[in-house]
Amino acid sequence: MKKQKGFSLIELLIVVAIILIIAAIAIPNLIKSKMAANESSAVGSLRTLTTAEIAYATACPSLGFTHVLTDLDSTGSNCPGGNNQIDTTLSSGTKSGYKFANPGRTSGNTPETQFAWTAVRTSTSSGTRSFYVDETGVIRYDPTGSAAPTNTSNALQ
Repeated sequence: MKKQKGFSLIELLIVVAIILIIAAIAIPNLIKSKMAANESSAVGSLRTLTTAEIAYATACPSLGFTHVLTDLDSTGSNCPGGNNQIDTTLSSGTKSGYKFANPGRTSGNTPETQFAWTAVRTSTSSGTRSFYVDETGVIRYDPTGSAAPTNTSNALQ
């Protein structure tokens, strides 16, 4: 009798089934981890925007806070002392699955005494919450993630 070399079809099918079972367990956890990382990035970016706004208002006391992302990057021209506060990725308005925007909250004064920024997810796979920050520095969230939160939303602890 001749000795067989290699694996039988049944053995290969068992190995493939085991790999698929492991993948079915691992992939949802990977997606949840990615969503958590995107949310953490959004919160970190809002903290960066808060710091950038304070630095801008300090460097440009006659203008106060800004409401345009490009005023805080290297292309801003309103106040050269307030430039280069944020990177070009954040100043583009989209980062890590979140869109950053100004909800239009202003004091109407010169110098501007109020600012606000929102981070709204761009898709359901980006995260589960959207975020908001204003001049108080408190980052708030909307648990549905469907719309921009406001200053009356839940505060992060």
